[in-house]
Amino acid sequence: MRVGRGLSRPRGGSRKSRTAPRPYQGAPWLYLAPALVVLGGVLLYPIYQLGLISFFHYTQAQVSGGEPATFEGFGNYREIFSDPQFWRVLLATVVFAAACVVSTLSVGCALAVLLTRVRALPRLALMLAALGAWATPAVTGSTVWLLLFDPDFGPVNRMLGLGDHSWTYGRLSAFFLVLLEVVWCSFPFVMVTVYAGIRAVPGEVLEAAALDGASQLRVWRSVLAPMLRPILVVVTIQSVIWDFKVFTQIYVMTNGGGIAGQNLTLNVYAYQQAFASSQYSLGSAIGIVMLLILLAVTLVYLRLLRRQGEEL
Repeated sequence: MRVGRGLSRPRGGSRKSRTAPRPYQGAPWLYLAPALVVLGGVLLYPIYQLGLISFFHYTQAQVSGGEPATFEGFGNYREIFSDPQFWRVLLATVVFAAACVVSTLSVGCALAVLLTRVRALPRLALMLAALGAWATPAVTGSTVWLLLFDPDFGPVNRMLGLGDHSWTYGRLSAFFLVLLEVVWCSFPFVMVTVYAGIRAVPGEVLEAAALDGASQLRVWRSVLAPMLRPILVVVTIQSVIWDFKVFTQIYVMTNGGGIAGQNLTLNVYAYQQAFASSQYSLGSAIGIVMLLILLAVTLVYLRLLRRQGEEL
């Protein structure tokens, strides 16, 4: 029997069904391996060393090799937890960080909405000014703010008619001055991130809300905020981390923590214990406590969002 022109006999006998090879399950980890190695070197190993030192009696004598390091267990943690100053500094840090986070998010979100309402030239000017503030080093920005609020030559006191009022002398006024500088150098990140999220919202949604007679505040609360919740989660967590561990602004603007340590935060307090007092083990223990607090806050916040059905 002759085979038609368009047909051909299968080679090697009967035709067998072939399935595509399964992809290697560990391929994503291979792509992530270089980044994980870098993170392990610059992040995990220092944390391991910090935790290790916190369990030893480690001072200048041990650094210089004059005395061996002795294992203390949780002795350093018991010492800092029994110190009333630690709890005062912790409370001040939590309140100060919360005020910074709320202020930064409020200013950043308000200016992000404003960017969508102004024309191209004012928008460009505002973006350049904000990015300039964001790019300014913390030491430089803190020094500039000190000059602006200087009791002798600062223009702020002259404009407000406060004479030679010292903003860094009082505890609350010093914290308020540092808060202004922290918000000034932090709000651009929130503004740019939220503005990018607003631009991604379909215009039809905003037009429908406007046709229903919703005010700008109602549009933000009922339309934009729910749609931007994943972005707001990111900027909130990063703001909490940044503001909780503020160091440069406090150290520069209050001259190392204010009069009699009235403006200490945990980061500055750990620095004083570790380097000013040469109690490196106590400073390491405070650093580990800060790390655990930030991890707990982040995990609790993410867990609450997951319960509300948010995909992160």
